[in-house]
Amino acid sequence: MHCVTRVELSVTAASLLDRDVASKSDPFCVLFHEVDGNWVELGRTETAVNNLNPVFGVKFRVDYHFEEIQKLRFAIFDEDKCATQLYEHDFLGEFICTLGVIVSNKKLHRPLILANGKPAGKGSITDFFGKSDPYLEFHKQGDDGKWMLVHRTEVIKNTLDPAWKPFTVPLISLCNGDVDRNIKVLCYDYDNDGGHDFIGEFQTTAAKMSEAQNSVEFDCINPKKQKKKKNYRNSGFIIVKSCKVRMEGWVDGWKDGWINRKMVGIDFTASNGNPREPSSLHYINPLGSNEYLAAILAVGQIIQDYDTKKEYQVCLVGFFLSPQVSHEFAINFNPTNPFCSGVEGIAQAYSACLPHIRFYGPTNFAPIISHVARFAAQALQQEKAAQYFTLLIITDGVISDMDETRQEIVQASKLPMSIIIIGVGNADFAAMEFLDGDASVLRSNTGEEAVRDIVQFVPFRDFRNAPKETLAKSILAELPQQVTQYFKQRNLPPTNTAPK
Repeated sequence: MHCVTRVELSVTAASLLDRDVASKSDPFCVLFHEVDGNWVELGRTETAVNNLNPVFGVKFRVDYHFEEIQKLRFAIFDEDKCATQLYEHDFLGEFICTLGVIVSNKKLHRPLILANGKPAGKGSITDFFGKSDPYLEFHKQGDDGKWMLVHRTEVIKNTLDPAWKPFTVPLISLCNGDVDRNIKVLCYDYDNDGGHDFIGEFQTTAAKMSEAQNSVEFDCINPKKQKKKKNYRNSGFIIVKSCKVRMEGWVDGWKDGWINRKMVGIDFTASNGNPREPSSLHYINPLGSNEYLAAILAVGQIIQDYDTKKEYQVCLVGFFLSPQVSHEFAINFNPTNPFCSGVEGIAQAYSACLPHIRFYGPTNFAPIISHVARFAAQALQQEKAAQYFTLLIITDGVISDMDETRQEIVQASKLPMSIIIIGVGNADFAAMEFLDGDASVLRSNTGEEAVRDIVQFVPFRDFRNAPKETLAKSILAELPQQVTQYFKQRNLPPTNTAPK
């Protein structure tokens, strides 16, 4: 299953360069996405006339593919009315990032960069009554307390009793997926000259609007009139006749941090061979790589976008560290702080530990699965889902505790966790494919069935010469479905506050 979610991007800018002589710049924003190494235009905003701090009303709607790296380029230009080609407009700066970074950060504020790589000055980008012509604006409140335009209704001409058409807004756009987040609704009287008159406003939440079975009424308040008039009650009222809330699914959760517990187990058992010899799967070649590192980098570069901390807990499986063999030891040799910072942190810790350990056996998966399951079990104690755990095991495919591993996976299928197994080398991976459970439901040695499929196995050799994005797409193909299935089975809508 490939999970695709439509996301909506709002753009504002500040302190733009002033390219005009007699007035201020007239900026507009163009969104590009990368296709086969080339930038292809997705859309443009309206032009904000004579404005160095525009808040663009046009939204960009983009299909978000979780398993892909989607590079975006936001470029801002000063409109030249005589121009017929985009390059003929004055360039004010740009910002390049991946869609995954925007999704995980909720709100991204970055400086604009010129074509020569230098900053574009201080420029930055952040991803009523009488006969009236009323329309409504819905704004959501950001973490910084500022309000951002989410939706604008159509204008209803010449009426005091407007009835706007029903509309649909993604929950992620309306309130970041949090039904208790404040929403401000503003009512304006439309003017053709753009000087729309403010009628009034009210604040609510998606939860409050959806509470009423038939309708819910809100006073439309004009704060200035409220201060001036002692007997002021309202400037009318807004009736929400129907509001149905549907949780957006796994993408909201990933964005807000509850699919943010990533653990990696690396197979350091003797079956991999002596890491100092070229025949070993752990041998680092003159180019500074091996199959284990290639797999780490390919998956990590995808996953790290969805967690602002970009931290991984990495354990070694099956090596000798006096006085006993360890099956869940921190790769950085710091059990009190076993986290590696980013993919580069894993690669550095992996390379640094190789000279200091002896590969041993047997190859036991059950201990590290149990290790992650203990954390996942603690998440069940919370009233709402707050975390989802992903365990990545990179192995040569030899396993010594099949019965125990089957038992641990069956039990883990009841918990908020998934397991991704990457097989390196050219061994027989029949055991790994059995654990995957795609052919038949996985059962423990006592006959208990897994309540859902939580294992995805991918043989690295099938993707040895393929682009990293192709490998990552295969590895992460089942994860969105596994996450969604877990929350549906437990009837737990994702919360939008992850433990700090």
